[in-house]
Amino acid sequence: MRRFEGKKLVIATHNAGKLREIGSLLAPFGVEVTSAGALGLEEPEETEDTFAGNARIKAHAAARASGLPALSDDSGLSVDALGGAPGVYTADWAETPTGRDFNLAMRKVWEKCEKIAAPEPRVARFHCLLCLAWPDGHDEIFDGKVEGHLIWPIRGEHGFGFDPMFQPVGETETFGEMDPSRKHAMSHRADAFAKLVAGCFAA
Repeated sequence: MRRFEGKKLVIATHNAGKLREIGSLLAPFGVEVTSAGALGLEEPEETEDTFAGNARIKAHAAARASGLPALSDDSGLSVDALGGAPGVYTADWAETPTGRDFNLAMRKVWEKCEKIAAPEPRVARFHCLLCLAWPDGHDEIFDGKVEGHLIWPIRGEHGFGFDPMFQPVGETETFGEMDPSRKHAMSHRADAFAKLVAGCFAA
């Protein structure tokens, strides 16, 4: 596995919140982060049908355009009863003519489960795929996940996306009800980042 030896890293995102979150995670390693958005890089079209495929597209596009190593993530919710959907299309399920509506997306997921009389508990998991890519074309992939099941009606005002309908295994609260620091400690993103740090950054 290739170690990250540089001091600068491009985060392949146009999301300022994601840049802050990743920047704080990598700060202990003396890594200076900037974003694809801050560099004026275009967002590539995500044409793959896997989380890893789309993470690779974003990371390699940013690495080639900037000449620096780049880190991307692709994440989403997979429901067993729906054959893994919404999966890589998680954000698409929330799209409306006026922007993303995740309350609508959560209702859509539940109604599809109801339509096929999916047995409960309705097993699901959040995935997070991280791709660290170098300008020479090399990359490392890290897969994080958290297992749980869907609940209805939705509960909680915290988090984002599908968090209010996802209850992790062994917990009594949804991600939408949990204190954010508690959720972040057990999330799919935390799992993937722990693997990234152990593989490429830790001494």
